[in-house]
Amino acid sequence: MKISVLDVKTLGNDLDLSGIHKLGDVTIYDLTTQEQAIKRIADAEVLILNKVKLTKENLPFAKKLKLVCITATGFDNVDLDYCKEHGIAVCNVVGYSTDSVVQLTISMAFSLATKLLTYDKFVKSGDYTKCGVFNRVEPVFREMSALTWGVVGLGSIGGKVASIAKTMGCRVLAYKRTPVEEYECVDMDTLCKESDIITVHTPLNDGTYHLINEKRLSQMKDGVVLVNVARGAVFDEEAVTNAVLSDKIGGLGVDVYSTEPMQQDSPYQKLLNRDDVIFTPHMAWGAIDARQRCIDEIEKNIRSFTEGGKRSRLV
Repeated sequence: MKISVLDVKTLGNDLDLSGIHKLGDVTIYDLTTQEQAIKRIADAEVLILNKVKLTKENLPFAKKLKLVCITATGFDNVDLDYCKEHGIAVCNVVGYSTDSVVQLTISMAFSLATKLLTYDKFVKSGDYTKCGVFNRVEPVFREMSALTWGVVGLGSIGGKVASIAKTMGCRVLAYKRTPVEEYECVDMDTLCKESDIITVHTPLNDGTYHLINEKRLSQMKDGVVLVNVARGAVFDEEAVTNAVLSDKIGGLGVDVYSTEPMQQDSPYQKLLNRDDVIFTPHMAWGAIDARQRCIDEIEKNIRSFTEGGKRSRLV
């Protein structure tokens, strides 16, 4: 069985792929452009990919293709209709990175709420050494138990963030289409008005595009901490940037961008030197444990397919 891994670099070059190699004749590419894809998919029976797009334009060249394995939960880069019509099975991986994403969410929120970057800079700049005072307690920060934490999206990731926030003593507000008894579920406007920390964990769709916009930002408390580890376009990036510059937002954490990587014309470029902003390069999902778990799940999906099973099948 010929297996091609089209963009292993997006997963990291430190993974153990021995399980995949046991399944067939494996060819590994660091990255694959859309122009290179046509040639590289031509002889493959199984494709393993992350970001490469398989469309009705290039899929006809994959005459031998039987299975597509997406190393992610999202599958918008693969034309499922074409695959279904032509008998090509497609699998994804779900739940593999929950703990990793939750970890970064909590790290960002705690750091920003506690003003850690500002205090760190105060010491490293030499100002602490020069000041002659044994401590410093400005800027002001509060205990978590005094804060209200708004969780937008209460799936596996949002649910775990809510649980940790609750354990820390926060009042937890949740925005969820189907309310649950475990948390105080409210509408989006109420969550914006009453939360001191807001973390976003919702997929991107027509209903969540620019969910955090100028109007919603105006409803938020002055000094709110805002964290996005979901999808970049859930934020109106221009409006969020302006809210930081006007000090409406007291702390901003962003791991995802409307165009990735962050472009030179991104509004966020105006915020690169601020101590109240944390930017990370779409790495929330990427703890080594999560990435290896993803590959191990792909191996299981391929084995299932060869045995006639339908594990993690989309089509």
